[in-house]
Amino acid sequence: MPDQDDAFATPEQMHAAAEAFRADYATLRAEIGKAVVGHQDIVDGVLTCLFTGGHALLEGVPGIGKTLLIRTLAEALSLSFSRVQFTPDLMPADITGTTIVHEAEIDGRTQRQFRFQPGPIFAQIVLADEINRATPKTQSALLEAMQERSVTAAGQTHTLPSPFFVMATQNPIEQEGTYPLPEAQLDRFFFKLTVGYSGREDLAEILERTTTGARASITPVLDAERIERYQQLVRRVAIAPHVRDYAVRTVLATHPKDSRYGGGEFATPLVNEYVRVGASPRAAQALELASKCRAAPRRACGRERGRCPRGGDARPAAPDHPQLRGRGRGRDDGHDRGEHRGDAAG
Repeated sequence: MPDQDDAFATPEQMHAAAEAFRADYATLRAEIGKAVVGHQDIVDGVLTCLFTGGHALLEGVPGIGKTLLIRTLAEALSLSFSRVQFTPDLMPADITGTTIVHEAEIDGRTQRQFRFQPGPIFAQIVLADEINRATPKTQSALLEAMQERSVTAAGQTHTLPSPFFVMATQNPIEQEGTYPLPEAQLDRFFFKLTVGYSGREDLAEILERTTTGARASITPVLDAERIERYQQLVRRVAIAPHVRDYAVRTVLATHPKDSRYGGGEFATPLVNEYVRVGASPRAAQALELASKCRAAPRRACGRERGRCPRGGDARPAAPDHPQLRGRGRGRDDGHDRGEHRGDAAG
């Protein structure tokens, strides 16, 4: 008998939720398009992270719209927003918050009390701008909060708001004064998205919008309750065994043959030669959840629990998988393999 508290207990409810998701996804995409020109694959990648409950890392040269995209998304959602500009002198407490002494009048006497002052991470959307400029200690404080969805200060645990979505940016060009994220920290991001240059038509449109005094008016589309509802919907999407196996084989193909760790069953000769450490199970989770998110707004496949991802949903829109980018490590044993380093997807 269907659970009365389950919003997706019947095929009809799943169908209605999927149709609502399709409409809201298209509307949200259109609102972002009012300010952001082009980069549709990046927009879809960021929205996939949002609706799967993951976090996004955007990498690209300065001035190509990374921060604009994130700020526009924040305007299109009825969620609290904060921005942290990462610098070498930024301390963990500047992000997570700290305990302060607070004076209060109690029974006519002034008493001092310790009170936790939340930091900018206590927002539903957090922009971590130029994350690779902060020290590893500060980076770890942010990434630990991303994983645990909570902050511990003075022995007390403070839960972060829900939904909680971190979008970080980094500049791959300037390396002086930066602290590159290690592979273990990159693995905490759902997607690593590479933002490229705009084309001729897109650049002309950018000039038209930004040099004529026009200002885009962004209308909020979704609130926290509906976003959490769609996050639940994505996880309820059914997935065919062969599609799941595709995700499994894709991740296993990044594991080189190694006498210490095993692996190599699905690795190609190039992987065995150039890759030292392959992608973790988080990459497989990201592949499956991303394929579910892409399939959810589409037509039903006749299964009781909703939509059924196809093989194409698990394949990337770009030449390499954003789910695998940054997961894994290349070899540096004397060969010139810089282009493979830190990118198991090759």
